[in-house]
Amino acid sequence: MKEKELVRRAPCAFAYGALSQQLDGPVMTSSSSCKRWARRRTAVRLSSENVPSVREEDEGPSKPKPIVSVASEGLQPTERVGSRKQVVQFLRILTHPALWRERVKVVVMCFIAFVITNVDRVNISVVMMPLSRYYDWSPVTVGLIQSAFFWGYLLTQIPGGYFADRYGGKVVFAFGVLTWSTMTMLFPYLVDRSLTLTLISRGLLGVGEGVILPAMSQMVSKWIRVTERSRSLGFIYSGIYLGSIFGLAASPNLTMSIGWYYVFYIFGSLGLIWSVLWIALVGATPKTSKFISKQELRYIAAGVEESGTALGEGIPWKNLFTSRPFWALMISHFCLTWGYFVLLTWTPTYFNSKLGFDMTSSAFLAIIPWASMFINANLSGFLADFAVSRGVSTNTVRKGMQTIGFLGPAVCLGLQTVTSNPALCVVLLAMATGLGSFCQAGVYSNHQDIGPSISGVLLGITNTAAAIPGIVGVFVTGLILDTYPNAWNLVFYITIAFYILGTLIFNNFATTERLF
Repeated sequence: MKEKELVRRAPCAFAYGALSQQLDGPVMTSSSSCKRWARRRTAVRLSSENVPSVREEDEGPSKPKPIVSVASEGLQPTERVGSRKQVVQFLRILTHPALWRERVKVVVMCFIAFVITNVDRVNISVVMMPLSRYYDWSPVTVGLIQSAFFWGYLLTQIPGGYFADRYGGKVVFAFGVLTWSTMTMLFPYLVDRSLTLTLISRGLLGVGEGVILPAMSQMVSKWIRVTERSRSLGFIYSGIYLGSIFGLAASPNLTMSIGWYYVFYIFGSLGLIWSVLWIALVGATPKTSKFISKQELRYIAAGVEESGTALGEGIPWKNLFTSRPFWALMISHFCLTWGYFVLLTWTPTYFNSKLGFDMTSSAFLAIIPWASMFINANLSGFLADFAVSRGVSTNTVRKGMQTIGFLGPAVCLGLQTVTSNPALCVVLLAMATGLGSFCQAGVYSNHQDIGPSISGVLLGITNTAAAIPGIVGVFVTGLILDTYPNAWNLVFYITIAFYILGTLIFNNFATTERLF
């Protein structure tokens, strides 16, 4: 009997035999390759046990053993379904490294953290209206509370990157999540005590969120291969957009149904639970992970570039700030977030004052750009990694994706200045923010390209510069609209100018060569 016929007659061999018996086999890169490997191993085993030799065929083939007894490793055909041995084998299949890779766990955990962090970040804007009425806060006080977050966020970007590169991203990431989650849970208590404690809590929340971006960058540089990096970062950063959608949708309902303080209790506790799982289940590097298989460790090592600066060594500050590609990266990051902060901060106002939507509709429509960014961030990552895997140079892919991330929104905003159709304006704004998410495969992936071992510091520095538009850009936009209430086209023209500037600088001076 041919080996293929044996495999065809043994559909249960893959499910109960080959995979569960070969837990020390190689880590597969896809379910189809895993299935082909299991079938080959099953065929070899069955052929060695049941397929007769040439001499035996001359004398007449012997009757093969029952497939179930061979595949189930000792389970009898009469044994009831759901027995203890079958459950154990099923659990061994579910925990096989081919299905649950450690690098996938790292990416998913980072994604979940980004979802929670942005929920905690936007919930204050949702509950600010009832809070300001209850505590009789003036607009100045409200603005002071809102801005306290950014001071903590700005001041910890570079230190967070430095400590992540020196002591590992895992520790810094855990510190950040524990800090912001604790401050989120304590906010209802502190806001009832004094304004000073309220400002301190918001500032410390900014400290916690400020260190996680560089810490994540350091983790990705250690865990993720170059060929998987764009889609991994796209997926992780899309957690920010999903968190905003979830926060804007869930916080008002929770506030109306059970009270505003439960918004902080619930989402703060989620961060604490995440911290426990992160500390227990995730390794700082592949080499120090307690759960990674030898096959996956070799797979990661073969696709992650080793740099000249090891963990704990000093940062080459002079080379860093005299590097033209690094300055190109930082300026491009600044240009990118000018559009990001201006568009997303003023979107509800634009829908209401310019397009004539009521406040309820404006709040609902404000979710559309976040949804568009979530979809396109993941799409751009898959497209970028697909191009790299097909032989397109990383440099071409990074600059191509970033060009889409800059010029795509610029074109959409340009069209928006010449149309007055509300529905078309909503579509164009959603397209502008969505295409801007292609930057996840451009600027946001470039830190790991040029400095794998100091990617935390690199992102910390550029993200500090990129946070400035969150203060200056939003303020300038408000100043323009306060002076000229209908000058939305001027706001869009300024944003388009930054997009064009970023395109020229990134394409002419950025690189993907390892520099640090």
